Amino acid sequence: MEIVIPTVSLSNCEKAMPVIAMGTSSYPPADLETTKAAILEAIKVGYRHFDTAFAYGSEKAVGEAIAEALGLGLIQSRDQLFITTKLAPSFADPPQIVPACKASLQNLQLEYVDLYLIHSPVRLTEMVSKTPVEREVIQPLDIKGVWESMEECKRLGLTKAIGISNFSCRLTQEVLSVAKIPPAVNQVEMNPLWHQKKLREFCREKGIHITAYSPLGANNTTWGDNRVMENDVLARIANARGKTIAQVALRWVYEQGASPVAKSFNTDRMKQNLQIFDWALTQQDLESIDKLPQVKGVTLASILGPHDILLDMDAEL
Repeated sequence: MEIVIPTVSLSNCEKAMPVIAMGTSSYPPADLETTKAAILEAIKVGYRHFDTAFAYGSEKAVGEAIAEALGLGLIQSRDQLFITTKLAPSFADPPQIVPACKASLQNLQLEYVDLYLIHSPVRLTEMVSKTPVEREVIQPLDIKGVWESMEECKRLGLTKAIGISNFSCRLTQEVLSVAKIPPAVNQVEMNPLWHQKKLREFCREKGIHITAYSPLGANNTTWGDNRVMENDVLARIANARGKTIAQVALRWVYEQGASPVAKSFNTDRMKQNLQIFDWALTQQDLESIDKLPQVKGVTLASILGPHDILLDMDAEL
């Protein structure tokens, strides 16, 4: 039976966004052929929203997979897909932003993306090949200049919608104070062990949709742990409902009005992650999840280094 994925309307975007996305970030990075094969498999099982970024190094794989999917007839047109990519911090300087968006489009072999996000609320003054980085490389974002250039990307038709990622309430308000086109989305870490209640409420009041990365937690050598997938409360809920822990976590995110970005290159788990729309958590389930201790898994400081500007931003999120 074909899975019908709900969509959500975004501000200043005529195209609805599927509420679950296939993530393409891997650490260490997967090779092009592995990523391309996974995206093709995801299209076959029903994914129509793909989340990438220049910084992930996965844009070319996404582009090749889309071209191959069209050639194979898995989709009839590019318009059937919703593609999100992100402005790398090293290009977060107003004169570089339109060229950076065009470079991403070249990688993706597309005329436009559906959503273009500022990946991080800081600018890096040089391309970095390893982390942590030196403090002098990290600069505050010129929010007015950067957002004006993001708006130009939309006016030029390079993207259907624009948004932000890893922005706190304060920084989001700074964007809103200068925006002619307000951000459609704020993509942040969110899962049953990092609820983001304050930020979610703030964004809801401002008409900004929340997309949740790391909805299953993050576990690699740089950041994160298994606190979501090994949580006893979530395991009990999953066992009682005949679901996986991942399905419980993704359903929880969806029921909070957010859109999860779930990354798995395993076909069975891809399918399972889509099977969250024909059932609901009980009030008791929700109350149990609401009581879980909150721990942030992904921080800017854990990736780029424990520098003052990053620690301050992480504290706000």
